[in-house]
Amino acid sequence: MATSMGCLVVLCLVSPLLLAGAVHGNPGYGGLFPQFYDHSCPKAKEIVHSVVAQAVARETRMAASLVRLHFHDCFVKGCDASVLLDNSTNIVSEKGSNPNRNSIRGFEVVDEIKVALETACPGTVSCADILALAARDSTILVGGPYWEVPLGRRDSLGASIQGSNNDIPAPNNTLPTIITKFKRLGLNVVDVVALSGGHTIGLSRCTSFRQRLYNQSGNGLADSTLDVSFAAQLRQGCPRSGGDNNLFPLDAVTSTKFDNFYFKNILAGRGLLSSDEVLLTKSAETAALVKAYANDVHLFFQHFAQSMVNMGNISPLTGSKGEIRKNCRRLNNYH
Repeated sequence: MATSMGCLVVLCLVSPLLLAGAVHGNPGYGGLFPQFYDHSCPKAKEIVHSVVAQAVARETRMAASLVRLHFHDCFVKGCDASVLLDNSTNIVSEKGSNPNRNSIRGFEVVDEIKVALETACPGTVSCADILALAARDSTILVGGPYWEVPLGRRDSLGASIQGSNNDIPAPNNTLPTIITKFKRLGLNVVDVVALSGGHTIGLSRCTSFRQRLYNQSGNGLADSTLDVSFAAQLRQGCPRSGGDNNLFPLDAVTSTKFDNFYFKNILAGRGLLSSDEVLLTKSAETAALVKAYANDVHLFFQHFAQSMVNMGNISPLTGSKGEIRKNCRRLNNYH
């Protein structure tokens, strides 16, 4: 069993050529490469890291929020900082979509990074690249893996609230729906499970998992895959009605540390969201990965790092497309 599981995991890994592409600006990574700002803004990475480190020191939860911001950006129109735009005459902000409203956060930290970068090298570093770097630095700061971030993205000239409502995987989506949403963007099943492992940090609102406690299948019963004592514990803070914004750790064991307890929790019936638990119960392929990551934190870290690079490469704007925003919340020609 161990051998076949290992084979599955290795077979699903991305090609080493793509890994090389991440470093050399190979077209496989849309022309992005880690050294993009080495001459134009040599201290860019240092500045981002410094502001993120201060933000995470103030509030550990911010690490998860910044990783999620990058995720919610990339899944809508690609990694183009569209998620950062506020409402304006011509823009309906993605911040008001169902996945983001009263939920997505970290915008002030991005503003702080942008101000520091504009002081150091005006009009040079994109908001989209800030999100990619901040997600990597956040991961490291709470104990997760390091990866080289391919850079050179530019910022969008618009947003898509429809895309935000429809394309971001939801906590109550079925596993086939989640896999389809990933595949549409060129991401595979390994990416689905590895990136779900980002739930090893952060908090979730009661409204995101209430149906598992009271009416998972429309029959008024709790989700049978949920550990009974864990469900009872959750019900104390997540009543049948009200308390929508009450917060719960996605990983109740080590909620502020990036590790593989998320996967161990799933094996124990203690995954918080339906979209977490279905990775074990609805597909042999995803279940094998859950078990592999629960068993080997280094394998999880390796796959998570590669999947973050893969996700960061979704439809970037490069060359003369888009712009480099001076303020991440609005277009340069803002009226």
